[in-house]
Amino acid sequence: MARVLLVGCGCRGRGLARALRADGHAVRGTTRDPAGREAIAAAGAQPWVGDPDRVASLTGALEGAALVCWLLGSARGEPGAVAALHDERLAFFLRELTDTGVRGFVYEAAGTVDPTALARGAERVREALETIRLPVAIVDAPPDDVQDWTKRMRSAVGGLLG
Repeated sequence: MARVLLVGCGCRGRGLARALRADGHAVRGTTRDPAGREAIAAAGAQPWVGDPDRVASLTGALEGAALVCWLLGSARGEPGAVAALHDERLAFFLRELTDTGVRGFVYEAAGTVDPTALARGAERVREALETIRLPVAIVDAPPDDVQDWTKRMRSAVGGLLG
């Protein structure tokens, strides 16, 4: 099967990692905090310490990845920095995918982040579809229904990997 990179592999991300592993995929999950590696590994994913605020710290995680899931709809932090994760940081990361083996991108467009920032992120992802011809899926499942969220994310991954 394929390797899937989960950028933002918190609680829901680890649940998605388990589901994707059950589907036969290899999964790599990112965490900003090195202490998060153990929980990611326990979910069956390869942990990667990287910060989407510093896109260069994620580029190595792209090695061998066929698909990326940007799971930052409930990111926490200073509001301007969180908004940037769904605007300029996201746009920069998407451009970095141009010369990689990544053949799809899933964007989490719902969560606790300001809806305006999430809408901007969805716009950035649609722009990637147009500019670099990267197949995308935008998932707006509310994260508070974890079962439905996981089902819809899993479906988006499967649809892009076809």
